[in-house]
Amino acid sequence: MTIKYRGETFSGYNKPKRTPKASKSHAVLAKEGDKIKLIRFGQQGVSGAGKNPKSAKDKARKKSFKARHAKNIKKGKMSAAYWADKAKW
Repeated sequence: MTIKYRGETFSGYNKPKRTPKASKSHAVLAKEGDKIKLIRFGQQGVSGAGKNPKSAKDKARKKSFKARHAKNIKKGKMSAAYWADKAKW
């Protein structure tokens, strides 16, 4: 099921995708109940530490990100921090 929203094509609701030319690295068409919102998140050219960081530096980056954005991550699917945490970290 493909969804076209504001000129962009998404594979479905709540499925993040890479954005080629936008100022942010990812976009997602978030849906919670009846509310639909286009959310762009992530800094272009910067990778997260990933799900399983190897170096101590990457582990510290991941821990700092989650501590810094914990309040916004808890807001759920309608926040950019939630999707950044899910897709990049």
